[in-house]
Amino acid sequence: MEENTYPQKLLAEMLGTAVLVFIGVGSVPATLIVAGDAPFTMAQLGMISLAFATAVIAMVYAIGHISGCHINPAITLALAATRKMPWRDVPGYIAAQVAGAVLGALAIVGVLGKKAVDVGLGIAAYGTGVGAGQAFFAEAVGTFLLAFIVFGAIDRRAPGGFAGLAIGLGVFAIIIPVAPATAASINPARTLGPMITGELFGGTVHWDQLPVYLAAEVIGAVVAGFLYVALNKAIAATPAQSPAVEPATAEGALS
Repeated sequence: MEENTYPQKLLAEMLGTAVLVFIGVGSVPATLIVAGDAPFTMAQLGMISLAFATAVIAMVYAIGHISGCHINPAITLALAATRKMPWRDVPGYIAAQVAGAVLGALAIVGVLGKKAVDVGLGIAAYGTGVGAGQAFFAEAVGTFLLAFIVFGAIDRRAPGGFAGLAIGLGVFAIIIPVAPATAASINPARTLGPMITGELFGGTVHWDQLPVYLAAEVIGAVVAGFLYVALNKAIAATPAQSPAVEPATAEGALS
C-alpha cells in the first residue's frame, strides 16, 4: 500500500473529525429541535448514539487507509505512547482534529441555525447533580473502553475488515450509560470544538469543566493502550501455550 503524505493525513483527520462532530454532535440539537418541549427519552439517546456510531463507521472505511482515522486526540496520544505512531506526527494530528471539530460545529450552526445554539449545540457538560469526580470517572471509563476496542480492532490478528464496525458499535454502546453523566464526549476534539463554536455564538459553555474532560479522556485512552500492549506481551511470552499466535502489532484501519 502506498504511503500517503503527511499533509494528506492531516487533511483526512480534519475532515473525519468534522464529519464526526457534524453528524454525531449535530444529532443532539437536531433531536432537541424536533422534539420541542417533549421530555428527553431513551429512544432519543439511542438515535444520538447511532448517529455517532454510523459517523465513526463511515469515516473508518473512508479515511482509515489514509490517516488511520484516529479523529480523536486521546487515541492519537495512546497510539504514540505505545509506540504505534511517531511522536513527531502527534502535534499535527491533534491540531487537525481540533480544527475539524470546530469546522464540524460551525457546520451544525450553518445547517440548523441559531436554534442549535439555543438548545445547547451538543456541548459536553455534566449532567444534573454530577460533580467533577463522577464526571472524571465517567469520561475516563468511557474513553478507556473506546481505546481498548480500537487497539483490539486494529490488531493484525483481529478479523480483517471489521475494525470500523467494531469501533462504531463500541461507540454506540459506550454512549448509552455514559451520556447521562457527561454527554459521553470521550474525545478531546469533540469536547473542545463545540465549546469554541458555542462561545463564538453566545452559547452556554462551562469552561471550568474542560480540564476534567481533557484529563479523563487522555488518561483513559493511554491506560487502555498500555493495558492492551501488556496483554499482548503476556501472550508473546508463552509461545508454547499459543503456538499459532503471532506477535501483536497494531496494523490496521486506524494504525
